[in-house]
Amino acid sequence: MEDARVRLYWLPLGAGGRVVARNGRLFEAWAARREHREPRELFHAALQVDVGVASYVIEMAPAWSRVSAARGVVATGPVGMRWWGRSVLFRYEVRRWRDGVIPDREAAVDGPVLVTTDSTRAVHLLALVPLVPELTWGRDELGLGEMWNSNSLVAWLLCGSGHDVAALAPPHGGRAPGWDAGLRLARCWEEIAA
Repeated sequence: MEDARVRLYWLPLGAGGRVVARNGRLFEAWAARREHREPRELFHAALQVDVGVASYVIEMAPAWSRVSAARGVVATGPVGMRWWGRSVLFRYEVRRWRDGVIPDREAAVDGPVLVTTDSTRAVHLLALVPLVPELTWGRDELGLGEMWNSNSLVAWLLCGSGHDVAALAPPHGGRAPGWDAGLRLARCWEEIAA
């Protein structure tokens, strides 16, 4: 089998822009107050998967941020409200981008986390990407207890492809809203398949 690596990047939410960073701080302040705790730093997860000489970036991003025509879009979904998704301004895309780039990768905290893998699980992860449910970003349509977002996607892919996610957590006690929603959905699918 070919060599394989799966790298997880924890990017500070809004590393590339003020609007997302400001909205993230407001959301976290509201969530912390509601949960009677101190606000924590928020993170956005992205993956890089290498199998043999091929390298893929897997990320959820706004559909209007067309960094390249060949950016490996395999799925899209609405943002905020399902009907808003008719406009490209309120759509996200899931990318499985060969030789792609992770915007703001240099802002990743504590560098990439090397996820223990083998080539079978890495290839399975890549095959799962186009099968991701096209749920509404920022909503909890399936009653998973958290909104669906990029963290949900990454957690769903890692768990669904058999990777050990127990030790994966945002750095410095931060939070990755949506992570648990991805894990719950992957585990539900496992139970249905069993």
